[in-house]
Amino acid sequence: MMTALRLKSALLCLMLCACGGAPEKPATNAAETAQVAPAPAAPSPVPTLAPAPLLAAGPLSCSADIGPTAADKRAKICRNVSPATRPPCNVANSCAMIEDEIARSCALFDGKGAPMDGCGPSPKSMEAAAAVVTRYYAALNARDFDTAWQQWGEGGPSGQTRATFEAGFARTRATRVTIGKLEPGDGGAGSIYQPVPVTVEATLDDGTRQRFTGEYVVRRINDVDGASSAQLRWHLGSARLRLAQ
Repeated sequence: MMTALRLKSALLCLMLCACGGAPEKPATNAAETAQVAPAPAAPSPVPTLAPAPLLAAGPLSCSADIGPTAADKRAKICRNVSPATRPPCNVANSCAMIEDEIARSCALFDGKGAPMDGCGPSPKSMEAAAAVVTRYYAALNARDFDTAWQQWGEGGPSGQTRATFEAGFARTRATRVTIGKLEPGDGGAGSIYQPVPVTVEATLDDGTRQRFTGEYVVRRINDVDGASSAQLRWHLGSARLRLAQ
């Protein structure tokens, strides 16, 4: 019995750590070392006050997740800041998709006039970097795997296809992430790296509960002429999680 439980714990640890991306450049400091040496193999799950059903037919709508009034408020902020067509700013989408569009828009217009209402902390801040991790887990909890995938950048997590990424969460019922104390990140050759310490509590479909600690390293490029809004935004670079004893 104990052997089976230990094997299950090891398997879950691999799942939660799996999204670590391949190195994007040689490591020259502590933050970049985390970028270059991600953990084993498989993705990670979500945090929200109301976890989505394991086998939901599709993404959990923001309206169902946090209630119609709160969802409508977020959608209105999204419509106020977004230059895009309206589909992302819809309460029928996941809250994570709405928040992602708000973050995208705020990064796009950062420094171009007065900050827009609803943009919150500077898109360049540590808090904005940590929000990527929170948004990632919110998307997973809502079974919105497209939005979760996009938090890893335009190509998704390194070494995974969109299908294998989603399959990695087939047995995950819910997760909750807690962000630890943020410390200033480090700059490299053209990029900035922000460590985000986390504690993740996961529940599998059989009721097994596990707790993991570690960190994500979130990355964005330095401001350069011609950079796209996607490149200027923070995105997940690597993940290193370990089973808490």
